[in-house]
Amino acid sequence: MIDKIEQWISQVNSEHQLARRSCAVFKDHFNGFYSPDFLNTAFFVVTNEIPKPDFPELREAGLGNFIDMKVDGITYNDTYYITEEAAKHLGIHFHELVHVVQWRELSPRGFIERYICEIQKFGYNAAPLEKMAYVLDRHYQRKGPHLSVEQFVRGNL
Repeated sequence: MIDKIEQWISQVNSEHQLARRSCAVFKDHFNGFYSPDFLNTAFFVVTNEIPKPDFPELREAGLGNFIDMKVDGITYNDTYYITEEAAKHLGIHFHELVHVVQWRELSPRGFIERYICEIQKFGYNAAPLEKMAYVLDRHYQRKGPHLSVEQFVRGNL
């Protein structure tokens, strides 16, 4: 199933290649949190519909609620998809960029396996990868002191 998900993600990212925008546009907003090199190699796509895999195997694995859940953004490897309305809010971009760091640190296969296990075991709201992204997002939104998100994620996976 992991291979199927990886192939699907690769296809989705390929289909949206021309619509991707570099996260370098956030360098002034996220200065002190994300390095310019990282932002130059992370991307987002503004879309009306958030793409999600809907394979029978995922539903059989107990992930139906996650698949059906309305979300404002979702990250696949170095690219996240965000709704038009959500794209206006820096916090959501910040949150999804945490996931880009996680994908890089864990590898695509490692991220997918861990994320699925966490959703199954804890549910979306209590999944450690999600909790990490929400904690860092809140820190940013509350104008907390600068910290390297890349180093924080590396040290806390």
